[in-house]
Amino acid sequence: MMKGYRGKLPLSIITVTLCGFAFLALLYTERLSFLSSSSFLKSKSCARRTSAVVKAKDETAEKNLENPELDDRFEFDPEECDITRGKWVFNRSIKPLYTDRSCPYVDRQFSCVKNGRLDLDYRHWEWQPDDCYLPKFDPEVALEKLRGKRLVFAGDSLQRSQWESFVCMIEWTIPPQKKSMKRGKIRNVFKAKEYNASIEFYWAPFLVESNTEVNILEPKKRIIKVDSVSKQSKNWEGADILAFNTYVWWMIGLRLKTLWGSFANGEEGYAQLDTPVAYKIGLKTWANWIDSTINPNKTRVFFTTMSSIHSKSKDWGREDGLKCFNETKPVMKKKFWGSGSNKDMMSVVAGVINKMKVPVSVLNITQLSEYRIDAHSSIYTETGGRLLNDEEKADPGRHADCIHWCLPGVPDTWNQIFLAHL
Repeated sequence: MMKGYRGKLPLSIITVTLCGFAFLALLYTERLSFLSSSSFLKSKSCARRTSAVVKAKDETAEKNLENPELDDRFEFDPEECDITRGKWVFNRSIKPLYTDRSCPYVDRQFSCVKNGRLDLDYRHWEWQPDDCYLPKFDPEVALEKLRGKRLVFAGDSLQRSQWESFVCMIEWTIPPQKKSMKRGKIRNVFKAKEYNASIEFYWAPFLVESNTEVNILEPKKRIIKVDSVSKQSKNWEGADILAFNTYVWWMIGLRLKTLWGSFANGEEGYAQLDTPVAYKIGLKTWANWIDSTINPNKTRVFFTTMSSIHSKSKDWGREDGLKCFNETKPVMKKKFWGSGSNKDMMSVVAGVINKMKVPVSVLNITQLSEYRIDAHSSIYTETGGRLLNDEEKADPGRHADCIHWCLPGVPDTWNQIFLAHL
């Protein structure tokens, strides 16, 4: 009987054994599937591109991509992510880190709500790049990155709005006795004492010298000294992080009065140059100073591209519009480009920076700002040191400010990108 039993196993034992093996195989397959899915979602750009070929052949992966709950964007990498490609997504739950009432440092020029603006939807749009996740602005992370450092923003009033935005997004986390602000006509300095950090703004609308920095002259009287930054640069020396911009002040006409040498010679020595030519000479002077002065091992340099101007509503299909007045939503047309952003000037910036020895991180905020026709100061602003009166507000075609931005607003996104680069 024993020989007969060993020669043939009962059917029940065979069934149990086969089921056990099947169960173990199923667990192993599920484990592999989970690991593969997890690594895919956490992969960075290179892994994402490599897996693209595999995903194209994998019907299951394609089905997963159709699921809106999944997202194949990679973690932000400034070398890999094209920040200019994306869309503005409305999200009511997004709340700014400050308001123009809570932050004492917002100029009246940018204080749209305090100045009477009632629609607040412009505060709830979030820039979402196509290829990567843009990290939220974290005030504590920003302060830690600036510990023991000096950050200087230098440029025009648009750069000042970025500086104010940056300060406002962090200052609310700091107790009153541990922060300070000193403001002047040319230089403003905010200090976070506990972090031994300073965040400064230096007024230099052309970056190079001009006769219209302190006493603002009408455009026809402006002369730009395109061969010197020495007057300004003494305030930039010793900074750990330098962030520059210059654009809108150059756009006062097709030709500009430019000067080499000393202003002591009066207006006799100036020459009329085409605007892009003068801009290129001025930027080269700035670039030469950076290359000859800055140690890239100690100082990081950034350049913010031009901020969009929305003064022609026909650019976005509103023939009966009054510039940016009463616009309440961004332009949704992909790659929209209006007449207020000059591509020739953009190419000048790219050409100069590409030839520099010191690496410059370019914050290309132009395309994403192009869409935001809804977020300008419009009639909720000041001019000549006073708020617009009722008569001026009733004439937005003449008085609406479609250059500057409300705060909080679009400059907060610029700083979100800036911090991601830091």
